[in-house]
Amino acid sequence: MTALAFLIMLGVLITIHELGHFLFARMFGVKVESFSIGFGPPIFKWKGKETEYQIALIPLGGYVKMYGEDSMTEPLQGEVDKSAYQDPRSFHSKPNWQKMLIAFAGPLFNIVLAIVLFVVVYTVGTKEPAYLSEPVVVGYVEKGSVAEKVGIQPFDKIVKVNGKEVKNWKEFTVELGMKSGKTVEIELLRNGVIQKVSVNLPDDMTKTSFGISPVFPAKVGKVLENTPAAKAGIKEGDLIIGVNGKPINSWFEFVDFMASLKEKQPINLLIKRDNKVFSTTLEPQYSEELKKYTIGISPKFETKTIKYPLTEAVGKAIDKTKELTVAIYNVVVGLITGEVSFKTLGGPISIAKFSGEALETGITTFLFAMAFISLQLGYLNLLPIPVLDGGLILILLIETIIRRPLPEKAKEYLAYFGFALLGTLMIYVIFNDILRVIQ
Repeated sequence: MTALAFLIMLGVLITIHELGHFLFARMFGVKVESFSIGFGPPIFKWKGKETEYQIALIPLGGYVKMYGEDSMTEPLQGEVDKSAYQDPRSFHSKPNWQKMLIAFAGPLFNIVLAIVLFVVVYTVGTKEPAYLSEPVVVGYVEKGSVAEKVGIQPFDKIVKVNGKEVKNWKEFTVELGMKSGKTVEIELLRNGVIQKVSVNLPDDMTKTSFGISPVFPAKVGKVLENTPAAKAGIKEGDLIIGVNGKPINSWFEFVDFMASLKEKQPINLLIKRDNKVFSTTLEPQYSEELKKYTIGISPKFETKTIKYPLTEAVGKAIDKTKELTVAIYNVVVGLITGEVSFKTLGGPISIAKFSGEALETGITTFLFAMAFISLQLGYLNLLPIPVLDGGLILILLIETIIRRPLPEKAKEYLAYFGFALLGTLMIYVIFNDILRVIQ
C-alpha cells in the first residue's frame, strides 16, 4: 500500500510539473525533444510527432528537454549545438521573459494542482473532529498554561470572547487566533454563575497553546504493537473507566495519572468493552523520547464529514493554500536562521510513509496529502538554486539586467554547484529517514 501510494503521488506530481514546462514551451513555439517521468534507463517509451515520451526507472523527478536548451540546465550532457541558438524553434532563441515563464510553469502547475485538489477535498467532504461543533466545555487545563494562570478550570463553559458569543470550539479557536498578542475578556459559566476573566494572549497563537482541551472520554484509539497495552489485550474502542481503583472520567485524567508515575510499577486498569467491564494489570515502559512512562495507546477522537458547496470549497481551498504557503515560508526561513532543525526534513522514505498512511485513512486524506506535497514541490522548485527552476529564473533575470549572457563556464560551474548542493541535501534527508526507521 505504501509503495503504491508513493508511486501514484509522485507520478502525478512529477507529470503535472513537467506538463507545465511542456505546454508553455509549445505555447511559445519551442520544440520539445523529450518528456521524461523519472530518471535513468527508460522502462518504456514512445515517439510522438516530434517529442519522445518515456517513463524511466528512478521515479524521483523528471525532465523536459527542449531543442537548443542552454547548458546551464544540462552540464552533464556535453556541449550544446550552437547552431541551434539561431533556430526560431530553439529554447535559446526565445526572449528571456518567455524562458522565465517556461521555467516558472512547472512550479505554477504544482501550485494550481494543490488548489484544485483542495477544492475536490472540500467538495467531496473532509473529516474533522466532532468536538469542533460542540459547546466550549473545558475538559482539561494544561499545567503552566495561559488558561491555568487566569484561573480557568475543568468543566467551565466558555460562552463569550470580548462580548461576542462563541457557540462552539471552532468559533472560539478562530476568535483567539484573530486576537493574538491582545488582551481579551473571556466570559464563562461555572456552576451556573457567569464569571469573567481577562487574558493576555501570546503573540503567536499558532506556536503557544492557550492550554485547554474539550472533554474527551478515555477511549482507546490506536494500540501500538509490542507495547504493554498490546500485550495486555487492550483493543481499539476500549473505554478506560478506572485506574488503580480510582474512577477516570476523561482522557486527560488518565494522561495526568501516567505523568505522575515516577518509577516502574504495575497498574490496574478497569476497562469497559461492549457493555462489559473487566480489569487488567500491566507494567508501563519508560519512553526515552517522551521522558515518561507509557503503555502504548492513543485516544480515539470522534470525527464527522463536512461538505461544502463548490463556491465555498473554492474559497476554503484558497484560504488553505495561503495558510500552508505561510507555513512553508516560515519553515524555509527557520532552516536558514537555525530556528528549525534540518533533522525535521524528510526524504523519499518519509514521503512514502506519509502517502501510504494517508491512503489507508481514505481517498480525501490522500488527496489532501498530495495537495500539500504538490504545494511544497512548487515552492521549493522556485528556490534560487542552480538546476532548479528558480535558479534558471534567477540567471535569466541577471542576464536581463546586465543585457548579455553569462559565460558558459560560469553557468556550467553553477550547475555543478547546484547538483552538489541538492545531492548533499538528498543524502542527508535519506540518512534522516533511515535513522527514523531504525529508531
